[in-house]
Amino acid sequence: MPDCTTNKKLIIFSYMKLALIGLSLLLLSSCAKRPPASNPEALLAYEKANDPLEPMNRQIFAFNILFDETILEPTARLYRLWGPPDIRNGIANFVVNWREPVTFVNDVLQAEPKRAGTSMSRFLINSTFGLLGVFDTASRWGIKGHDEDFGETFAVWGIPDGPFLMLPFLGPSNVRDFTGFVVDFFYDPVSFWLAHKHWTYVRYGRLALRGLIYREENLETLDDLSKSSTDLYATYRSSYRQLRLYDINNGDLDTREEDDLFDEEFDEDF
Repeated sequence: MPDCTTNKKLIIFSYMKLALIGLSLLLLSSCAKRPPASNPEALLAYEKANDPLEPMNRQIFAFNILFDETILEPTARLYRLWGPPDIRNGIANFVVNWREPVTFVNDVLQAEPKRAGTSMSRFLINSTFGLLGVFDTASRWGIKGHDEDFGETFAVWGIPDGPFLMLPFLGPSNVRDFTGFVVDFFYDPVSFWLAHKHWTYVRYGRLALRGLIYREENLETLDDLSKSSTDLYATYRSSYRQLRLYDINNGDLDTREEDDLFDEEFDEDF
């Protein structure tokens, strides 16, 4: 007779199998219907949107908006109200500093030695003279920072972005960037160290704190975006793609592609 451990493994395997089947059915039922070839304009818009899971994505977006309105935005406003600017800046600097190792690794993988040197210099300077990063001493010394992630590295390597995704809590993404996010999270040198210390709550706390800082810094921007958009989901989708294109090109955005993105947003909103 099989022992208890074997039975538990079989039960877990069965649940995983059922979960995968359920997820597959959900994805299939949530696919946007591809327009027929007889309607070339609709087909072109469908392919340009690159959002075959739009029905599911919109449901997740609605959940994210509800979460934002009930929890994240009020928390961000309280954080701004109760946190003096100098304290908030120090926390933001600290969080940014401990992402420098991720940026350094991606600089190296993108064959950007000068930017990699900048990232390493900033980390060493701010971790020492900046008191673990609370003070951005490197910027005061003229060493300006930048951010890189594995999604950008995959793009530099020529990996296509894949279909658009709206992720619970995390917001807009795509297959390539979500894969990069997972790699960043689990292979971040700081995360490795925290996992070795069994400080799992700190690993996830860093992610939550980054989200709170981002929301507080963009209170007015996201408010204006919400008020000015007739289709907020489509606006987020276009804005995300524009931002990622800007990041991937290190700020050198091709104006022709920028115009295409604005045209897409205009067409989707109106």
